[in-house]
Amino acid sequence: MSGRIPQAFIDDLLTRTDIVDVIDARVPLKKAGREYKACCPFHNEKTPSFTVSQVKQFYHCFGCGVHGTAISFLMDYEHMEFVEAVEELAHMAGLEVPREAAAESASQPPTQPLYALLEEVSRYYRQQLRTHPQAARAVEYLKRRGLTGDIAARFDIGFAPPGWDNLARALGGDAASRAALLETGLLIERTDASGIYDRFRDRIQFPIRDRRGRTVGFGGRVLGEDTPKYLNSPESSIFHKGRELYGLYEARKAVRRLDRILVVEGYMDVVALAQFDINYAVATLGTSTTPDHLERLYRTVPEVVFCFDGDRAGRAAAWRALENALPVLTDGREARFLFLPDGEDPDTLVRKTGKDEFENMITHSVHLSDFLFDHLSSQVDTDSIDGRARLVDLARPLLSRLPDSIFRQLMLERLAQIARTDSSHLADRFQKPAENRGVAGTTSAMSAHATGSGKSPVREAIAMLLHQPDLAQKIEMPRIPEPDATPGVTLLLELLELLQRQPGLNTGAVLEHWRGREEARYLHKLAQWTPLTEKLDLAAEVRGHFSQIAHLITEKRISALLHDERHRTLNDKEKQELKTLLQARHADARR
Repeated sequence: MSGRIPQAFIDDLLTRTDIVDVIDARVPLKKAGREYKACCPFHNEKTPSFTVSQVKQFYHCFGCGVHGTAISFLMDYEHMEFVEAVEELAHMAGLEVPREAAAESASQPPTQPLYALLEEVSRYYRQQLRTHPQAARAVEYLKRRGLTGDIAARFDIGFAPPGWDNLARALGGDAASRAALLETGLLIERTDASGIYDRFRDRIQFPIRDRRGRTVGFGGRVLGEDTPKYLNSPESSIFHKGRELYGLYEARKAVRRLDRILVVEGYMDVVALAQFDINYAVATLGTSTTPDHLERLYRTVPEVVFCFDGDRAGRAAAWRALENALPVLTDGREARFLFLPDGEDPDTLVRKTGKDEFENMITHSVHLSDFLFDHLSSQVDTDSIDGRARLVDLARPLLSRLPDSIFRQLMLERLAQIARTDSSHLADRFQKPAENRGVAGTTSAMSAHATGSGKSPVREAIAMLLHQPDLAQKIEMPRIPEPDATPGVTLLLELLELLQRQPGLNTGAVLEHWRGREEARYLHKLAQWTPLTEKLDLAAEVRGHFSQIAHLITEKRISALLHDERHRTLNDKEKQELKTLLQARHADARR
């Protein structure tokens, strides 16, 4: 069903859901005071550091840093998409997921019939593999490649028989079906408009599925002398080569908990590796590995291994994959590169070495950091000052693409070691532009003005509201001058307004309002805060923080006006503003 899931339904769903029940059904929890604990399901540990708060409806691991809501847990643990996770929680609560009405473009048909039609096409190809008079050639090819019937069935491998209009005659009988087959590219209209013909002819057919298991396209391997040797469905409204990965659905289905994914170049490699019980290989679809591919992979596993030929073309392809990987390599994500011997592909190599040796090669594959610095160092003379300076210049545009993280810091330190310089000198040259949204800039912009503990009053107020959302009902919406000018204040006011408008939200439900937004990761960090003592009057503390924020902003504005007054003549409006602010400061001092 199309249409967006209403936020109000998600709020209601998360107030009905107990995150303890959701997690305990998958990872047994033990009561520990007010919270629940377990060994973290997302990394190996002997002492439990994974905590679940029933009050906040929020989980956090002090070991690896993973955290989130009931929806996040299903997405991370069960490898679900957001919609799938919501549907699973709704099923547990006995609710039906509503959808907001979404207008369909007049030029683009609804997608649901396309999915249904492609499933029918997949069944047709499988049937042809069993019954067509020339299917024996296809079966012989698969047997020669070492595939069993079980593996062929798992991947729903089929056969597109020779001939120009087999599919057209079988499934394109009516105008709607024919139009849909044309839209998905399975039929092609002749250039002289004299008719249509099948795209796939005399080929082994591999259905391409999205993460929900729906067939969105096909890949075909030719049996005869036709070209090209491998052919994929063209882009359509439901198939985007830069997003989909062949074998990802099958890998998630075959392995309960994936720790690593191997990216290979062809769908036959994926199937051949599965034949050897290596069930975590995926393939791109005639494209380089894109950032969308990588985001999808890293939402599933923490480690991605790219498998390429060891020749010049393979290493060039590996370098493109490295460049695309850099912007998504946040802490906890790892990339490696496996370069195959000359003349080998994963299919042929695993047959020679067997599963254990092939997996040993994966385990000892090259780290992204080693590949990057070895590649750059090969282009310069690191024994000379000029060469080391050139190395830094080559590395700058690459390392600058890394997100702000410990990994980025370590990469800079590694570069400094190779260049024989101080990493602090490099840090200035590789400085990213300051963030100007959310609470990212709060620490530097406001904590220097904060008193007492040295913590920012903005961060403190947000943390307290996340810890106890019903505090918002005890606080009047403050009047903060120019909130956009101070990092984090707009976010704080937005949070307070949400909690006052929708009383009863728990922490988990609050966090879901920021899913997909830049500020989400800061809110998740602040949601881990707990007070040192239960006796603290949090409402009074939050009101105090708001007063402190208003005071700091006022002082900042007074300083700016006094600075301007020393260098130029203030206009009448500025003079009046400064007078008013100074009078307010004097009145506050006398209280």
